[in-house]
Amino acid sequence: MSTTATVHQTKWWSGGKSPFNMEYGKLMMWYFLMSDAFTFGAFLISYGSIRFSQNFWPDPNVVFNAFPGFGHQNLPLAFVSVMTFILIISSVTMVLAVHAGHNGDKKGVMKWLAWTIVGGLAFLGCQAWEWHHLITGEHAVLVNGKIEIWGQSMSHNPWGAIAEGIAYNGEHVRTPGPVAFGGYFFGITGFHGFHVFTGVIINTIMLIMTQKNVFQNRGHYQMIEKAGLYWHFVDLVWVFVFLCFYLI
Repeated sequence: MSTTATVHQTKWWSGGKSPFNMEYGKLMMWYFLMSDAFTFGAFLISYGSIRFSQNFWPDPNVVFNAFPGFGHQNLPLAFVSVMTFILIISSVTMVLAVHAGHNGDKKGVMKWLAWTIVGGLAFLGCQAWEWHHLITGEHAVLVNGKIEIWGQSMSHNPWGAIAEGIAYNGEHVRTPGPVAFGGYFFGITGFHGFHVFTGVIINTIMLIMTQKNVFQNRGHYQMIEKAGLYWHFVDLVWVFVFLCFYLI
């Protein structure tokens, strides 16, 4: 006499589209972004621990007060505000590219991806100018009773405390500042810049694949959405970098 076992499958979700019904590639992208967020978080926490353990730290309004084409005018945080605006706009164009992909609009995807790439390149160009200005800039620093001309580097920080009663070319002379400032600034902003560069490369590849009808032949533009997740992550990280280095 044989017996038959009946398996009853329990339906755990009945609230519409299941949150677990996610495409594999998108899930892996989320895992990658989570791990990358931990990396950036560790860097920024390390920076914060050093920053608030020092008695003096460079004033962002003094360090980041230059603007291309405006000579020696004091424009604190104006240039980095332009950089931030560019990155935010590129995030908007990425949203529009993803939206066009959902509608199967090949031309729309190509147009908005192209503008996103332009925004990424513009941001990298701005960052290159900022680095060049900081590294090659000439700032009077009082060292052992003598005035020396320094630029910002990993081993020299010209933005220390103001040396009272001493001026050079009409500007305040400062003492050397905490060396850690340059290391953290170039390290973290450079790491973020590498992510932006990587995002530009990814979006360029997506643009070429779109132009060659790869996604149209597949019947979906899910790869554009994955690229969009990465690009939005890069933009979000910049908010925290901006807060830590330029505002605090």
